Amino acid sequence: MKDLFDNVSTECSKLVTKQYSTSFSLGIKFLSKNIHNPIYSIYGFVRFADEIVDSFHGYDKNMLLGKFREDTVEALNNKISLNPILNSFQKVVHEYNISWSHIDTFLKSMEMDLDKKNYDTINYESYILGSAEVVGLMCLKVFVNGDEKLFEQLKPFAMSLGAAFQKVNFLRDAKSDFEILGRVYFPGVDLNHFDNYNKKDIESDIEKDFKHALLGIKQLPADSRLGVYLAYYYYRRLFKKIKSVPPNEILNRRIRIPNAQKFGLMFQCVIRHQLNIL
Repeated sequence: MKDLFDNVSTECSKLVTKQYSTSFSLGIKFLSKNIHNPIYSIYGFVRFADEIVDSFHGYDKNMLLGKFREDTVEALNNKISLNPILNSFQKVVHEYNISWSHIDTFLKSMEMDLDKKNYDTINYESYILGSAEVVGLMCLKVFVNGDEKLFEQLKPFAMSLGAAFQKVNFLRDAKSDFEILGRVYFPGVDLNHFDNYNKKDIESDIEKDFKHALLGIKQLPADSRLGVYLAYYYYRRLFKKIKSVPPNEILNRRIRIPNAQKFGLMFQCVIRHQLNIL
């Protein structure tokens, strides 16, 4: 029975999520149990693609990502893959009617990371769309569970949330992106002369995304609202911490929230949700 293989595939995606992201793993735990596995499967897919371009140094990344794209198309067409991450992902794509355009746009952003080092405004916006906003839309497809009217209603808010998360990641990872990968995502910014003006301009843009996204979180179905709010709440706190440090510190160390504090934030988030003070 293929059900056993599908279950093993989903467990692989779950393992990937837990190993790579404490914060998202916590957020998923606060979604209703029936949507845990689909979100694990989406995360596993996007994480594997991201790892190819960010971590597999010394290997032919162009070949690996090209093969990953081919295998993704094959998995979607055949409704099976011997790659368990792709097998669990294709199952979710078909079950929740996730658009190929979202998947293709995501993969195109990953492909940009193979040769883009400095991003102008057009490429930056294109990268954010593919690497973050459409990932938010994939998850939203799961959250609305076939309610297309609600999907269209919440679509812009989900895109803003994905964009906010990605831009915070760019600030958090600026040191490694610049020093190890040679990338500068923020258009017009010279990280050799990163100053408070640059930082505040970026932060103002992120603040707008967060404020807009919260409006949509409040409208999510009950079975997904708390989990999404927890991820939002964690990233807001990380963003607040980044805002509190000077520009040079961004480039000297990776700003993070210790795991012990994450559990404290989780408790605060649950209380705020129960009191309806999102």
